[in-house]
Amino acid sequence: MKSTMKIRLLPRIALVLIGIALLAGTVLADAQAPSKLVGAITAISSNTLTVKTDVDGVHQVNVPASATIKRVAPGQKDLSAAKTIPFNSLETGDRVLVKLDPDAPAGTEEALQIIAIKQSDVALKQQKDREDWQLRGVGGLVKSVDSGSGVIVLTSGTGAAEKTITVHTTKATMLKRYAPASVRYDAALPAPINAVLAGDQLRARGTKSANDTEIAAEEVISGSFRNISGTVISLDAASSTLVVKDLATKKPLTIHIANDAQMRRLQDSAAQMLAARLKGSTTGGAASTQHRGAGSSSATNGGGQTRNGGHNGESNGQSGSGDSQQMLSNSPAIQLGDLKKGEAVMLVATAGTTEVTAITLLAGVEPLLEAPAASQNLLANWSMSSGAPEVTQ
Repeated sequence: MKSTMKIRLLPRIALVLIGIALLAGTVLADAQAPSKLVGAITAISSNTLTVKTDVDGVHQVNVPASATIKRVAPGQKDLSAAKTIPFNSLETGDRVLVKLDPDAPAGTEEALQIIAIKQSDVALKQQKDREDWQLRGVGGLVKSVDSGSGVIVLTSGTGAAEKTITVHTTKATMLKRYAPASVRYDAALPAPINAVLAGDQLRARGTKSANDTEIAAEEVISGSFRNISGTVISLDAASSTLVVKDLATKKPLTIHIANDAQMRRLQDSAAQMLAARLKGSTTGGAASTQHRGAGSSSATNGGGQTRNGGHNGESNGQSGSGDSQQMLSNSPAIQLGDLKKGEAVMLVATAGTTEVTAITLLAGVEPLLEAPAASQNLLANWSMSSGAPEVTQ
């Protein structure tokens, strides 16, 4: 009897399992559909917005009369003080969070709610953040991480100016990490302290000690990126790419140049001065960074460049390092077409073995390649970004 009941129950159990599987598939499909867009308005036409998102490109969004549109200040985390505005108050350049209607016709993106920040307010917030990171920020390469105590140890500067900085974090510290293949502060994601790795680039802001060697961090942002030195094999301005011979691997590497990549050329006098400074320190503190030489995996983001609210020329209490950062930041900007076959370049880029995207590229670096480890450390500390506003409600 029991055997007969088991046989009869098997088909029913199978049907239930199939039903659960189908339901799970439906839930998964629904979860994959975007529920919101975060980005900047690039065009406004009739009742349609064109939004360039931080993640997946350009979207056309219909805005029906029933959609709620509110304006908030940068950094505002709730809508209690938000002001309801008409559609025609939106402007090109405004940052927006668009909550999409899940019941919109297939193939159509339609707004239920739009939360906007004025472009001018974004610029003001960026400026204030830049100033705050400069005043209360530190940065460097991660030497060690103790997730139990919440302590992260950094090395900052090069050669005689190199020093150790201890970053103290607590449960209240905002910990973020740059998204894969991204250098945007506003696309950074929350991440636990154990996501921070030795060799990463990291910036923190908070209350610093008198000698800037310790900081009680309110915010920490980190990322893992590549430092690369090489010579230009070819370049294609039309596709915004160049191919370099990586001096570390001796293999060709394709470099994609994004629109917001920072590209500069050192003047001969500046390159010679930096090279002399770095060569004189390779047997000292810089020698300890040999493991971070050209082509190694290291990081770049948290404050060093003006793009996306970064911080050029910040000394962090180190006159030598600060002078170097300022020298790099004041170098003339260049375009991809200004590079020539055979010249040497140094860059910080996203991770990759055969193709990477440049974050910062520096030309006119032939003298610096005589002290590659120290040079790479110098470049990594210069090429980070931080301080852009967020719209994440």
